[in-house]
Parts: sequence; structure tokens; C-alpha cells
Amino acid sequence: MTDTSTIESTCPECDAAVLFDRAPLNSQIVCCTDCGAELEVTCRSPIKLELAPEVEEDWGE
Repeated sequence: MTDTSTIESTCPECDAAVLFDRAPLNSQIVCCTDCGAELEVTCRSPIKLELAPEVEEDWGE
């Protein structure tokens, strides 16, 4: 039985369910519990997840 306050989306990498206890924020980073991919919330209504961009060093160039 699923809690009615749980919000669900799908991992774009492995299609597993990604659950939220409350509404996520835009640009929030979450991890898929199945494949471990870092995901970014790109839309809140409906919730859309995309692979998070890799962190790059910024040397002020």
C-alpha cells in the first residue's frame, strides 16, 4: 500500500520509481535507489527528472 502523500516519478536511466516525501524543488538533486544515478528535478508539474550534469571545476577562466 502506498502512502497518499508520497509523490512518485521515474528514473530516466533505469525506469525505477523515484519517491518523494514532499514536493521537490526545481534543480533539486536526488539519487535513484536502484541504479545510483544522480538526477535533477527539471519540472515540478508534472515532476520530470533528468540526469544531473557532471560537476566541472571552475578556474575562473
